[in-house]
Amino acid sequence: MIKNFLDNQIKTTSLNKCNLIIVVGGDGFMLSVLKKYNKYKKPFYGINAGSYGFLMNKFSFKSTVKNLSRAKQVVISPLEMVVKNKFNKIKKSIAINEVSILRQSRQTASLEISNGSQKIIKKLVSDGILVSTPAGSTAYNMSVYGPILNLDSKKLSIRPISAFRPRRWKGRVVSDKSKIIIKNLNIQKRPISAVADNYEVRNAKLIYVKINKKIKFNLLYDSNRSLQKKIKIEQIRKETN
Repeated sequence: MIKNFLDNQIKTTSLNKCNLIIVVGGDGFMLSVLKKYNKYKKPFYGINAGSYGFLMNKFSFKSTVKNLSRAKQVVISPLEMVVKNKFNKIKKSIAINEVSILRQSRQTASLEISNGSQKIIKKLVSDGILVSTPAGSTAYNMSVYGPILNLDSKKLSIRPISAFRPRRWKGRVVSDKSKIIIKNLNIQKRPISAVADNYEVRNAKLIYVKINKKIKFNLLYDSNRSLQKKIKIEQIRKETN
């Protein structure tokens, strides 16, 4: 329905010649499209056809075409994840929302977390840990009671998932210049996987996470529903709940 409407209202052309890329779907589809087509250096306008659609705009037969011409642009950079697995093979990916470190078996994960040469926590026993961008701080991060970060905060959220030891460790907010290192302290008995948005690497031994500011995603939002405004609304909801 949305696609047919847009086909009748907007002239389409090739990815090389177009002014923008319209993405119809949910947040997960938007993340995969951003990574696949960002090489064309075009702005992306998302229209929500999924359940939540935090990264998307609301569709309207009356105003969507008009909103396209008035949309405001926000530029975000992703996390870069580099993983060394137990076979010493290196895997790389980027994450717009978060990097998730998850236990891979019935055993909890045993992790050491550092920021460069500085230890953040020597041993965390938990179901895993999240490193979230401001854009992703309202996603999985919020589900584990992590802080919601403003887009211009220049911060990252590090948040444990079901911490067992130490129970009261709530994570940390760090600078977006941080170089986060996560080490599996028990590779054989407590395997973990590392996930950059929806790309998974199993049997991870060392995970390096940092913002890659050389990569930029240009997202378009309706002027009355900017991404920054959406984040502010979620902050207010969290404070009142």
